[in-house]
Parts: sequence; C-alpha cells; structure tokens
Amino acid sequence: MDRFAEAEIFVHTVEAGTITGAAKALSLNKSVVSRRIKALEQRLGATLLNRSTRTLSLTDAGRSYYQRAQGLLRAWRDMEDEASGAECALAGPIRIAAPLSFGLSQLGPALIDFQKDHSDIRLDVDFSDRKIDLIADGFDMAVRIGRLDDSAMIARKLGDVRMVCAVSPQWLAEHGPIETIHDLRDAPELRYGLKLGKGWAYRERSGKRGTVQLEPLMRASNGDFLRDAAIAGLGVVIEPDFILCDAVRAGRLVAILPEYVFDAPSVYAVWPPTRHMPRRVRTLVEALRTRFGGVAPWSLEGA
Repeated sequence: MDRFAEAEIFVHTVEAGTITGAAKALSLNKSVVSRRIKALEQRLGATLLNRSTRTLSLTDAGRSYYQRAQGLLRAWRDMEDEASGAECALAGPIRIAAPLSFGLSQLGPALIDFQKDHSDIRLDVDFSDRKIDLIADGFDMAVRIGRLDDSAMIARKLGDVRMVCAVSPQWLAEHGPIETIHDLRDAPELRYGLKLGKGWAYRERSGKRGTVQLEPLMRASNGDFLRDAAIAGLGVVIEPDFILCDAVRAGRLVAILPEYVFDAPSVYAVWPPTRHMPRRVRTLVEALRTRFGGVAPWSLEGA
C-alpha cells in the first residue's frame, strides 16, 4: 500500500477519534482501517496510537506523525486543486489562528461577514493567545499583533494599532486629572501580564522620546479583564485601542494624554513560505486588509 494512503487513513482515524468513524468517512471496512494502521506502525517501528475499548489516543510519536501528515495532505490537496483549476474557485477550508481579544472583538465580525459572502468556504478558527506553530499545527494562516520575530513567515500588514492610556471618570473624580506623562508615576497601573519591565516608551508631538515607569497594582493575562477593572475605577490601563474603543466611545473610560504616542504594534496576516496559498486564502487576506486598513474600525481618532 502506498504511503500517501497510509497517512490519509491515519489522519482520518485521529480526527474521527475511532476506527469506526474513520472507516465510515473513507467508505472502508473497519478491519481494513485497523489492519492498515497496524501495518503503518510496523513499517515505522513505532506505536502511534494507544488503544482502549472505546477510545484512541496519540502517543508522542503518533502526535508528531499526525501533525506532519496533516500538513502534507493539505499541501497535496492544494497542489491538485491548483493543477486542476479548482484553485480558481472560492471554495474549500481555511484554518486560521488568531489572538483571543482581537479575534473576538474585531476579527470575528469580519470573518462572519466574509463567510456570508463566500458560503462555499469553510472557516476553522482557533482563538487563542498560545504560541502556534503554523506548519506543525496545520494552519493556513494566522493573524498576529506585534513586531514579527519569525523571519520564516510571510507577512502582510492588515492595519495599525494605537496604545491608549485610559482611566474611568470615577477615578478622575476621586484622584484628580492626569495632565502630564509624569503624573502616571503616581497612578496605579493595571498591567498586561506578558509585558516585560515597568517602562512604557513614548513619543511627544515634538518628536522627543522618553520612557515612563509605572508601578502595577494588578497584573492579568487578558486585556478585556483589565479594561473592566479600569472601568470599575481600580486604576489606569495602557492597552490597544481595539480593546478600549467601545468603552471610551460609551464614556465608561476616558482616554488621557493624547499628545503622547506610546510605541504600538501592527496587525499582520502571516503564513508559511513553504505552503501554496490558495485563492480562497488570498481573498480572505485582501478582505481583511480592506476592512482594517486606513482608519480601522477600532480607531479612536476624533473620539
């Protein structure tokens, strides 16, 4: 039996979770699927699946094989689509990884609109702040925010982000105004937990640059939680505008120190250079560039 067919049967078995499910998906007899997986393990000299009465689970070797096989099968399908002309059709799957807060507040609505316009495309979205290996985990693309440190990826800028310093009207009423960057030193900060150090780099309108040191009152790994803590009057937040925009527009937070520009990241679509990019993925990237480019939906300019 050829190795492509072995890999295909194994991947279907893992994704179905049972031999029965894989056999149904592949229109094969259960005994055939079981026999071919055993033959694959014998050829590799490794156990890929732990078998119990009702469930299957991957061994370390099986997990590694599954991730690589999944990527190879996807690349093979893309190659055949391109050669047959199906690549020109806006149909098929797109597997996307995206950060949680931005994904839910900004990317999610964009993907919903995109899906409405392209009903033959099947979106599979992983909203998570965990580090994703696009190749090993079988993703077509990812949306990332920051300064890209992975030179192996191809990147397309989707839009800009501005860091906004904000506090609740309640806090200002109780503690008085924050009029200069140096007033921040006396304000309790609600700090995103993954940020290193206490310093925030900024630039004045004149072009002069500096750094202000704040003392965090609270740390958390989720910006939405910190925004809500600021709304409750616990302190100051310096966070991306896509997290704070709705609260500022509604008056639940007040954007302060607009004359100071804090160093900010950008939003990118990234994908592996080794993977063919089908037209459906290119179309999604261009749709996101159109939606997020220029004045982004989350921008507080003029607010």
